[in-house]
Amino acid sequence: MDIPEYGLEVWLHDFGYVKVFRTMLKDQQRHYAVYLPDDKQLEKFDRSMFIKLHDQHWQIEQYHRVIKQVCHIEHFQVRSQTAIRNHIFASICGYVRLQYLRITDFIDNCYNLQRNLFNEVISIFIQNFIPSIRHLDPQVHRKIPL
Repeated sequence: MDIPEYGLEVWLHDFGYVKVFRTMLKDQQRHYAVYLPDDKQLEKFDRSMFIKLHDQHWQIEQYHRVIKQVCHIEHFQVRSQTAIRNHIFASICGYVRLQYLRITDFIDNCYNLQRNLFNEVISIFIQNFIPSIRHLDPQVHRKIPL
């Protein structure tokens, strides 16, 4: 179906009119259907309004992704209601702090920070720990034949 840049109004059986938009993402076509209860508003809904709505939608998706993958809002080992609420609150506070650091250009993005967070600690541990385990190296003792 040919979908013009400004969108295409189509009738969905048992639903009503929607406006369909097409975008390209990583060489793949993506289709979006916009529904507005007022048909006149749907007619006026253009590409710029769609881009604005799509950007808002993408910001919400990024929020959920960061709060799950970086702030670990779903990973907790507690069962009491107060502890669960405290964990959720701490995760949201962590997200707000990460966004502040990103806005002030202290970090580029949350994922690089998470990936590299413990590199220095691990490096110091290895440098200090490895020399102290020489006694664990296997020693070959030859028996001298009599």
